Amino acid sequence: MTAPPDVWKIASVADAARARAAVDRIATDGGAPTLDRVRFLTALTSRLRHCVGQGGEWELRLQVRQSAPGEAVRLELSLTPSGDGEPGPRDETPALICSLAHPPLSTGRRVPAPLSQALLGADENTAAVLRLLDEQENLVRLHREELHHTNQGVLALHADLEAAARAQRELLEAERTARTAAERARRLLTFLGDASAAITSSLSHTAILRRLSDMLVPEYAERLDVWLFDEEEYEEHDEHPRPVGEHSAAAVAAARTGRPQHAAAHPGGLPGVDDLPPSALSPERPLLAIPLVAQRLLGVLTLTAPGPRFDEDTSMMLIELGRRVGVALDHAHRYQQSRNTAEALQRAQLTELPTPPGLLLAARYLPATWGMNIGGDWYDAFLQPDGSLLAVIGDVTGHGLHAAVVMGQLRTALRAYAVENATPGEILTRLHRMLGHLQPDLYATALIARFRPGEPEVVWASAGHPPAVARAADGTVRVLDAKPGVMLGIPLPYVYRDHRADLPLGSSLVLYTDGLVERRGQGIDPGIGRLCRALEALGTPELEQDLDAAADALLKPLLYDSERDDDVCLLLCHTVATAERPRQADPSPADPRGSEPPDSPPAHGSVKESRREGGFRESV
Repeated sequence: MTAPPDVWKIASVADAARARAAVDRIATDGGAPTLDRVRFLTALTSRLRHCVGQGGEWELRLQVRQSAPGEAVRLELSLTPSGDGEPGPRDETPALICSLAHPPLSTGRRVPAPLSQALLGADENTAAVLRLLDEQENLVRLHREELHHTNQGVLALHADLEAAARAQRELLEAERTARTAAERARRLLTFLGDASAAITSSLSHTAILRRLSDMLVPEYAERLDVWLFDEEEYEEHDEHPRPVGEHSAAAVAAARTGRPQHAAAHPGGLPGVDDLPPSALSPERPLLAIPLVAQRLLGVLTLTAPGPRFDEDTSMMLIELGRRVGVALDHAHRYQQSRNTAEALQRAQLTELPTPPGLLLAARYLPATWGMNIGGDWYDAFLQPDGSLLAVIGDVTGHGLHAAVVMGQLRTALRAYAVENATPGEILTRLHRMLGHLQPDLYATALIARFRPGEPEVVWASAGHPPAVARAADGTVRVLDAKPGVMLGIPLPYVYRDHRADLPLGSSLVLYTDGLVERRGQGIDPGIGRLCRALEALGTPELEQDLDAAADALLKPLLYDSERDDDVCLLLCHTVATAERPRQADPSPADPRGSEPPDSPPAHGSVKESRREGGFRESV
């Protein structure tokens, strides 16, 4: 729906003002929004000013248009020269349009308002615009304040986020540092445990120091030096004595004060460690001197740092390891003293073999190469008043000094009982009663063989001892496996029986202890079989010409390994005609030990090395 246009003639400023006022009233009546209306009127004023400036008469056409009921209403306005039939440049300006909320209430030609009223109406529009501007300024101010607060909040949020991120990084770094420290502590504790187990598993000071060097160099120390105050005593049993070297001032201070010492150009600040100037023996690298203490001060362990300094945790671990090394060395020292005492007592009670007519004798005693398994094994050979010879082999249960003492008591008692010309069985019966009375918690095995000059037999009795092995002149070997009696000292009454075995001239009888034939996990029977084969391999001339060499030849296949956890006793007896008896080399009375069996495997560390390593033999 389109209303007929309103037309105003514009020829002067007054006409333009009245026309503007009329258009303002129509737009206001149509409910045009204030800003749209002001913009519309401002554009109209500009055109009217232009038309008045051009001069002449102009027509202002105003028309309300609505395409259909319910659709948008607009107010269209155009200015054209009056009476201008042909459009020219001045009517090319597009029409002005203002949207209305609804059609104006009044229709028909509007009567222009007086000029004064038009001016007042213009001021009202200006006041409306100013009010809108004030409202917009208030809104802008509120928006600015809100934006400022928002910015402040964003900045605070960024600061909080940055602080949280920094705290998170610090926590992660602290966790990483703690994890690294915990892992390092775990590694040091693991090493300390492994090293302690390694050094305490040995009772040899040489092995302890060698293992210590292998574990510490080069990761924890560039090199190490061990200064033992009883070095002469240790070197007595050392296969390669070390030359006496110089000791650093830090080691001397540690020996004097009993406190760990740190020598470097700069203080180490290690807990419980004294700082000293750099050592002349190591001016470039720090030294850490650790006292080796057990019940007394044993020596000083001096370590040269693998790098520019000693780490605090590592130093504490090394100091603790040094304490454990001191305890291990003290145990090794005490063990060696006990071993040497037991061995000395054992050897003091071994018999110098007699040389009866018609009988050759050779004996060997080899102590255990490791552990305290020394003492308790013995051999003996002596003449009875009737001229017969008793050959004895025995083994007391247990080891060490106590076993050696009991062995001496049995040996003495056995000789005393033999003075009455008692048989082997009678002697063992008396020993059984005596041991049960004197040592109720200790037992022993023994085998006694009696040889009478000119008789081609041997009488023997056994108290739970491994069976003797006999070799005939033709090389036939047999085991005297008659059932033995019970062990000596078993808490029950027992009478031992005598047994007889043929032993013509040229025959041999081997008495031994279980250390010769028994091996862990194998039992005793395979060892007896090896002994029989070794005895069978010997020739009669070899036995009669050099019985000592024959004894060594028996040991060779049975002691093929140098490690023994038990003593070994061997007594070899060989019968010969009285006129055929060869002359044997007499052993030294002061030292009944013979030479090493030819080509035999050495005892632990070799026979002629330290007594500590246990490589002795008796050759008599």
